[in-house]
Amino acid sequence: MKIILNIKELRKSNNVTLETFYFDTGIHLARIEQGKTNITISTLSKICNYFKISLSDFFKEIE
Repeated sequence: MKIILNIKELRKSNNVTLETFYFDTGIHLARIEQGKTNITISTLSKICNYFKISLSDFFKEIE
């Protein structure tokens, strides 16, 4: 659950809407944020790349 909350916070802090994120990446972030689908490390990597953050920095914020 912490991963989902961190993704949502990252998106909001960058002022990116779910619609904009989907159009830019093709990833249905709403489904992930709502817990309707599991996130893979590949998808998480794409999300991090979009927000210009490394996976290690992403996980540091969860701790």
